[in-house]
Amino acid sequence: MVHAERTALIQDLAPLGDEQWNTPSLCDGWTVHDVAAHLVDTARTTRLGFVSGMVRARFDFDRQNARGVARERAASPQETLERLRRVASRRSTPPAPLDSRLVEEIVHGEDIRRPLGLSRSYPQEAVVRALRLQTRTPASFGGAKELVSRVRLSATDTDLSIGRGPEVRGTALALLLTVSGRRISPDEVAGPGVPLTR
Repeated sequence: MVHAERTALIQDLAPLGDEQWNTPSLCDGWTVHDVAAHLVDTARTTRLGFVSGMVRARFDFDRQNARGVARERAASPQETLERLRRVASRRSTPPAPLDSRLVEEIVHGEDIRRPLGLSRSYPQEAVVRALRLQTRTPASFGGAKELVSRVRLSATDTDLSIGRGPEVRGTALALLLTVSGRRISPDEVAGPGVPLTR
């Protein structure tokens, strides 16, 4: 599933003009080009490499990510895209659950696609697995474990309900983006718990 998502994103990126690569993504402070470089970096990451990178970044996750983007962002978008093609079938991973790779590919895929007006129909199993992992992951690691102790997430397109408290309704993808801290259209989620997710 991870390889399929990488391939789909490469296909979406291939026809873009250079100016589109400079579009601000949903990831604060990063352009489409930056997010693509980040995906190259995460695809190359190994367990040992992640640990040594964290040590060099003094255990600052944001600093480590910024260094990865700087390292993998090529001089031209087409060169970065070629780097993404070369790592698309890699199986390496940081010391995290394998479904964290699905979170990376789907959430960052939307970080890129939405500002560009592109859409993808993601496999439901991949989105649900990513959402389940995000709700088990602490906020300090970019997850929403604490959030689902205060709200109940109810997917409108699959049989999935997670958490306790006022309800937040939306598609599994909209819920995944919400718990991943992305700003989405207000009409994508509804319910009394929505204000608690902001």
